[in-house]
Amino acid sequence: MQLQDIDKRRYRKHLNWVIGLCIAVLTAGSLGIAQSLILIFPDADGSHFHWNLLGVILTCLGIFLILKRIRHHPFMIEVVYVWELKQALNRITRKMPKLKKAAQQGDINAMLAMQYSYSGSRLLWTLDDNTITLEDLAIWQAELDALAQQYQVTLDIEKYNERILEAF
Repeated sequence: MQLQDIDKRRYRKHLNWVIGLCIAVLTAGSLGIAQSLILIFPDADGSHFHWNLLGVILTCLGIFLILKRIRHHPFMIEVVYVWELKQALNRITRKMPKLKKAAQQGDINAMLAMQYSYSGSRLLWTLDDNTITLEDLAIWQAELDALAQQYQVTLDIEKYNERILEAF
C-alpha cells in the first residue's frame, strides 16, 4: 500500500458523514428491530434484554454489510484508504520491537518498514490533528535517519511491501 496525499477537509467531511449515518442507523435500526420483536414476542416479566441485544446485533451486521458494499463508491475513497492505512500501520506496530532490534543491527527491511510506519503515522496524525505526538515522531525519525546514515542506506517508502514483515 503506497502512501497518498489526502484532502484533509474532504476526508474529515466524509468521515463525519459516515460516522453520523452509522450512529443514526444503529439507533433507529436497533430500536426498531427490538420494538418489533417485543410486540411480536412479549415477555410477561418485562425483561426485553435479549430482544434489545438482538436488535443491536442485527443492525450492526446490516451496517457492516452496507459499508462493505459501498466501500468502492467515490464518496468512500478517503475513508476506506485511511482505514486500510491504519490497519497496515497496526501490523507494523505489532512488530515494532523486533523491527527496532533488527534496524540496530543494520537490517534494511526493518528500517524500511519503520520509515513507512513513521511516514504513514505522520500522514494520519496530520489528518486527525494529532499534532502533540508529532514531536515524538520527529525524535523517532531522527533516530532512524541516524541508523540509515550509519549503515549508508537510502530509505524509499515506495519500495515498501507488507511481505517484508513476515521475516520479523
